Amino acid sequence: MTEPFQTLNEVAGILRDLPGPHEDARANAASRNASLTKPPGALGRLEELAIWYCAWRGDPRATLRTPQIIVFAGNHGVTAQGVSAFPADVTGQMVANFEAGGAAINQLAQVADATLDICPIFLDQPTVDFTQGPAMSEAEVVAALRTGWQTVDPSADLLVVGEMGIGNTTCAAAMALALYGGTAADWTGAGTGVTGVALQAKTDAVARGVATNPQAVGDGFEALRCLGGREIAAMAGAILRARVAGIPVLLDGYICTAAAACLHAVSNDALDHCVAAHVSDEAAHGALLERLGKAPFLALQMRLGEASGGAVCIALLRAALACHSGMASFEEAGVSSH
Repeated sequence: MTEPFQTLNEVAGILRDLPGPHEDARANAASRNASLTKPPGALGRLEELAIWYCAWRGDPRATLRTPQIIVFAGNHGVTAQGVSAFPADVTGQMVANFEAGGAAINQLAQVADATLDICPIFLDQPTVDFTQGPAMSEAEVVAALRTGWQTVDPSADLLVVGEMGIGNTTCAAAMALALYGGTAADWTGAGTGVTGVALQAKTDAVARGVATNPQAVGDGFEALRCLGGREIAAMAGAILRARVAGIPVLLDGYICTAAAACLHAVSNDALDHCVAAHVSDEAAHGALLERLGKAPFLALQMRLGEASGGAVCIALLRAALACHSGMASFEEAGVSSH
């Protein structure tokens, strides 16, 4: 499928007709879990993680073989408001670092035995400064959603998406404010390390962005279009493509979660195939996960982005599946279950 959609209405149509998990696989995985040589619940949330994965893969004894990590990159006009500790040029420089194998995500993808794809999107064409008007037109946001959709490998059996884009924690904060209310300060954090006057400028930009784009309030697509960025929309498109393909998703940090929240705002069950890999050290990430009903599996004080937290969680998922699919049952081991 090379052109899955051309308008946001068509994306909404996909979200209205999403496939669910394989309930037989879920039930059989739960039954298997109950028969394994351990006290009930002794592996804690590893059991939950394994059953979730098996349900979405349609295999009660699933294994993880071909995980894909995608890092999307984009530039943001809102950086003109002094919202980041780094200049916008760093986005392109970091993309070159990813492509040369020198970034944290390169090392983490290698450790996780995952394919890593880097996808810069029109870095020479920043989005509009959203304090002045919508960041993107409908055509631009749809094109970015489509880029994300098309970058997913349908043969993958797990997806992790991440981002690189100077200024994009400002976008995430503005999107969260538009979707969930509160104050700009509730959702705005240090990002790349801004404090003091710079943090206040960032918070002010978030507030002005939402005030300038009232159509984004409570509307997932408009929040994404008016306050997001190309790499954020691409993450949303990839998460949606994974759902249609039956590929489970590990959500990364604050910006990835904000992208996912836009889908959730359109369809309450849009993220059932996703779990929260971790809660980042970006102050509002935990609150955003709570709004989505996602309990994180890791809390490592990470705040890098780049899909790094999701990549680390791949090892946790492998551990969960190794126990679930590899352990003997009480009957197989000849061990009394009573």
